[in-house]
Parts: sequence; C-alpha cells; structure tokens
Amino acid sequence: MIVVDSSFVYALLDARDSNHRAATAWYRDVDDGLATSPLVLSEVDHLAARAGVAALAAFRRDILDDAYFVDWWPGASSAIVEIADRYLDLGLDLTDASLVAVAGRSKTTLIATFDERHFRAVKPLTGGPAFTILPADA
Repeated sequence: MIVVDSSFVYALLDARDSNHRAATAWYRDVDDGLATSPLVLSEVDHLAARAGVAALAAFRRDILDDAYFVDWWPGASSAIVEIADRYLDLGLDLTDASLVAVAGRSKTTLIATFDERHFRAVKPLTGGPAFTILPADA
C-alpha cells in the first residue's frame, strides 16, 4: 500500500505543475493500492479547480471509481492532532498528520509526495527509521 499526499495527486492532475512529469512517469509503473485520508481528498478537490474543470472532473471520477482507499476510523481526529502536535515545531498540518496515521494503520512507510521537508523529518508509526518518499526514492 502506498499512501498518497495532496502534492502528488495534484501533480498528476495538472500538466502545468512542476512535478507533473515526475509524478506521471513514476505512477505509470505503480501496481500497489493507494491509500489516503478524507483531508487529502478535500484539499485536492479545492486545488483541482485551479487546473480546470476537466482535471476536477477526472479527480472526482477517480474517487467514484475507488482509485484511493480512503481511511478514517473512530479516534482518527485525536490521533492526527496528537501527531501534528508532536511535530508542532516542524509545522506539520492535520492533512500531513493524517497521512502519517493512515500509513501507520496500513503498516507502510511508502508515501507518494513532493513534500519532502515534512515527510523526511517525521518518523513512521510502524517504528521504521524513515518514510520512503516516492517518486524521489524510487
């Protein structure tokens, strides 16, 4: 399972994004399932409007087609606030904290993101030494 961040999903959607080429080139060979949180879906939905109606429609079709396993559970809010507070000095927001939590529940250290600053500094809940940042570490 690969946990996907807003920066990665948006880069796939918007050909004008500076990371679009890297995202699409890496994504072509991905066979693993993709997991995320509802916070990411909301963030990407908001950002996708910048890329135009076609990109927004494509993103929403992906949601309807279950392209992403969207994980949320009782206690998720408390868990992500705890994670965000642990990294308060880093400025980790709730969306990124939710991905750390989803990765922990999925028992993975794979994160598709272009937000290396945060995800290189945050430790996985699985006890591993670091997240594998994709596509950078691929």
